[in-house]
Parts: sequence; structure tokens; C-alpha cells
Amino acid sequence: MLRALLLQLLKNRQRLLDGDIAARFLARTVATAAQARLLSREHFSVDGTLREAGASQNVRPTDDDADRPVDPGNDGVSVHGPKRSIATHGSVTDPDARMARKSVNTASLPAYQASVLVDNRHGLIVNTVVSSPNGRAEVDDALRLLRGLAGSAPRATVGADKGYDTRDFVEGARAAGCTPHVAEKAKGRAVDGRTTRHAGYAISQRARRKIEDVFGWPTTVAGLQKVQHRGTALVDGIVAFACAAYNLVRLRRLMPA
Repeated sequence: MLRALLLQLLKNRQRLLDGDIAARFLARTVATAAQARLLSREHFSVDGTLREAGASQNVRPTDDDADRPVDPGNDGVSVHGPKRSIATHGSVTDPDARMARKSVNTASLPAYQASVLVDNRHGLIVNTVVSSPNGRAEVDDALRLLRGLAGSAPRATVGADKGYDTRDFVEGARAAGCTPHVAEKAKGRAVDGRTTRHAGYAISQRARRKIEDVFGWPTTVAGLQKVQHRGTALVDGIVAFACAAYNLVRLRRLMPA
């Protein structure tokens, strides 16, 4: 009886994935906000965070040939084995989860990269995407979210922290039709006075702080401090459901009875 119930639950979960229900649910909350004129079509913010995965910290190479045994008698072979990185090694129990850390002062843990695009008016989540950390996922996912803004204002603005002050992101955002209002680095900045001199830049820097609430709510309320699902597709769906729930909570407060 229990086995049959578990099989049915797994089938239902797979139907949710196959039908892309989570993304459609999130899109419906965004459409509801737009219909109520609560959603900005011109000003947005983007950011990403690592979500700890419920996976083993034992890792293995993601490429089958990466750790192929080599004759130990050959010169140049390290006794410590091959070098490991988030680009080459994944968790044994969840290969999509990669060992990563949020800062230099924290431990490396199996994790997923979760990025969100938020409107600056009320801090509603417009879209989200989950991927495997690889050193470039944060910027690549942000550009992917911006390309999904096709049909918004002719020149939307997007606020972001210093981590996005790179040539790849700045040029990619402009190619996507967005003005990159990213915080400036002290050295090697990619944005210049053409962007930072405008009053709208300072406004974007203040408004982008709303995104911290977006990350805090799924962690403390939706139970996503550590995701218990495996595989990028499933984790992406769970995060999208959490984002949709966040929008519903915000809409309940913003929309008249």
C-alpha cells in the first residue's frame, strides 16, 4: 500500500515537471500583478544565491575521463590526485550539485545556483532560474533572465551588486536591451559615467536591496535553506513554486480586498 502511494506521488511529481507547471504558476502570479498595475515594466533588479543541496559531500568527476587511472610510475603525476573544482566535480549522490561556497570565509558545500529577477516597484519576482554552479553561472543566468524581458520597456534598467560589474554582464545586458545599473567595483569596473551620472542609477541602487527580502522569505518560511530534492530540473521547479508563493503573499497585501 505504502509502495503504491509512493509510486503515485513520484508520478505526480514527474507530471508537474513534464508540464512545466511551476514556471506556469509563477508566470500566472506575474500576470495577475501586471493586470493590477502593480508590476514595473521598466525597472528591475537581478541577483543570485547559492542554495545548499541535500547531497553527499563526496565528489566525483563530472567527465568520465577526468580521473581515469594513470600509471603512477609516470613522471608528473601528482600523489594528491587530480585537482578538483566546481567545473569538473559534482556530488556522488547528485551530480548536478557542485561544491561551492558563498564567500572565502565559508565552507564549501554541495549547492545549486538560484537567480531571480525582481521588479523595483513592489519587489515581486518576475522570473527565476536554477543551475549548477560553475564560476560563471551567476552572470550567465542573469543574462538569461534579462533576455526573457523581451516586450518590456524599450530600455529597461536592471540593478545588481558589484559581482555583476563585469564586461560580460554589462555588454550582455545592453545587448538584451537593458541599461545595467550595477554597483561599481573599486578597480576594473565595466560601467562608466554614461550610466552612473543619471539620477535613475542611484534609485536603482536603493531599490535593488528589496531583493534581499526575496531571498530571505524562501529560506525562513518556504524551507529552502537546504533543498532536499536532486537534479537541476526538480530543484528549479521547487524554487519556482516558492517564488510563486512569495508573490501570492505579497499580492495579498498589495491588492485591495
